[in-house]
Amino acid sequence: MCSICGCSEGVPSTERTHAQGAHANGHRHAHGHDLDHVHTGQGVHHSHRPHRRRHHDHNHQRAHGGRALLDCAADPAGLTVAGMSSERVIQIGRDILGRNDRIAADNRARFLADDMLVFNLVSSPGAGKTSLLVRAVSELKRSWQLGVIEGDQQTSNDAERIRATGVPAIQINTGKGCHLDATMVSEAYRRLPPLNHGILFIENVGNLVCPAAFDLGEACKIVVLSTTEGEDKPLKYPEMFAASSLMLINKIDLARLVDFDLDQTVEYARRVSPGIEVLTVSARTGEGFAALYAWIGKQVAGQTHPVGGTAR
Repeated sequence: MCSICGCSEGVPSTERTHAQGAHANGHRHAHGHDLDHVHTGQGVHHSHRPHRRRHHDHNHQRAHGGRALLDCAADPAGLTVAGMSSERVIQIGRDILGRNDRIAADNRARFLADDMLVFNLVSSPGAGKTSLLVRAVSELKRSWQLGVIEGDQQTSNDAERIRATGVPAIQINTGKGCHLDATMVSEAYRRLPPLNHGILFIENVGNLVCPAAFDLGEACKIVVLSTTEGEDKPLKYPEMFAASSLMLINKIDLARLVDFDLDQTVEYARRVSPGIEVLTVSARTGEGFAALYAWIGKQVAGQTHPVGGTAR
């Protein structure tokens, strides 16, 4: 299990359609399997660690007929901490984060070389990240080249919603893992079509704890908070809000119905992160999205290597 968060070992995998694979960067596994041309969900490569995984995990992968599922956890943080001293657990945690940070630095260098602006969207489950992202990419695709990496423990539902907008998306299933890490993102990015001079959105697993600790190589984190969650989330999960550059308060159209105190929420957020920016939006009505796009435009302008748009 992960010594940082205690999540059990799962089956992280990336998933994409065969049609998308035809345009993806050619990546050939060391065994010679051409992973851009796997025609069924049964074309799964398993890592070389001891075979301790239960067969129902394999059957889940095969259930995605017509999809290519790749085990991208060749060396996951699958650690057992029972019986270890607290010092040993802390050291393992440092080792995991240190390794992750090195890969994240490689990701960041690659994103800059490709002139990509990358956002890591984080939230608790049900805050509305996917609905927000579906609306955003549907509109931003008219001006920018976009890609999306989706993270969930199971299913490809969110990636399919993104693809329905015409924007390419890769699904990462983390199994029992509760966050994305830099290695998973590196693998998924290689499977997207070339996206030079564009914007990449990473939708992390719904969790306000562990994703705060894992740098993926993004330009910044955007934390999404729903009005239905109450005002005190920034105080309960300060590390996530401290790590985020922007707080999007979603479902603002429901604020009156749930007696949501906007000013109190902003005060709590700035108590743990004085510099955090705050925008209110509604993925359902579109309220606040113009301000969000303006904020994204400012981040584009502030890039060391400006992202090239194709505004129409």
